[in-house]
Amino acid sequence: MKLLFGSFWRAVAYCLHPKVIALSLLPLLVAGALTLGAGFLYWESAIAAVRSVIENWGALQFILHWIAWAHGDAFRTTAAALILIYLSIPVIVTFTIVLVALWVTPAAVTMVSRRRFPVLERRHGGSWWKGLFWAIVSTIGALLMVTITLPFWLIPGVAVILPPLIWGWLTARVMGFDALAEHASVAEREAILRAHQSPLLAMGVLCGLFCSVPSMIWTINPAMVILAPFLMVPVIWLYTMVFTFAALWFTHYALAVLASLRNAETAMRAVQPSMAPPSDLQLVEEVPPHERFGYDGPAPGAS
Repeated sequence: MKLLFGSFWRAVAYCLHPKVIALSLLPLLVAGALTLGAGFLYWESAIAAVRSVIENWGALQFILHWIAWAHGDAFRTTAAALILIYLSIPVIVTFTIVLVALWVTPAAVTMVSRRRFPVLERRHGGSWWKGLFWAIVSTIGALLMVTITLPFWLIPGVAVILPPLIWGWLTARVMGFDALAEHASVAEREAILRAHQSPLLAMGVLCGLFCSVPSMIWTINPAMVILAPFLMVPVIWLYTMVFTFAALWFTHYALAVLASLRNAETAMRAVQPSMAPPSDLQLVEEVPPHERFGYDGPAPGAS
């Protein structure tokens, strides 16, 4: 727990560094530009398509009536836009975390290693293309979970639980791999991720909870959906900062565990020679020469 909280506060402090803030702007520029462009080109047509599906799907009508009763009449007038936003958020979040993993995490690892672990050997257990493949596979798994559970996100209370669990699982897999890719060997990375699976998952879920906070703007005030294409830009920046913090937190935690593991191995190697039994050659040399050939008399030179 000391390592967990210590890494947390170090990550918070690093997020205030100007270099880290500058790094977080790159995913924001890419994701924000794509979101604004897609909103400008397809926002109205997408809302019309969602509204058509709502009107022609009887089962969905019953669900929306029940949700409107729970959330109020304001939900009925903005239902199509809210559904479109809920469909867009998983794509935006997963795209943002991949951008952070590719651009921010390597720089965060370099920054943390130079400041805290300058003598930690780099064993290059994971190349960039392995990290990209791992991120893509993990993202596909997260999107499948989102697709299966998305209808339940509109149920009050469930939306507070499911998204953080999914984003937490994705964050733990992607950030845990990337934090150790440069310094740990394959065996070390697998051992650390397996031994610290529970703390890493808890870190990911907590970051998932942080990530769900920006999404609450649509539930607090449904009328804000009118400005959704423009509000998505600051929301994406909040997502970027959350995942940048996650990259720093996982890096501080994982490199500290790796350094401790290396120190334990070094100490073990230093102790083993003194504990090792004497070799056969040493045993032979310790026998006096006159006893090696079966001579039972007095030693040569003895009176």
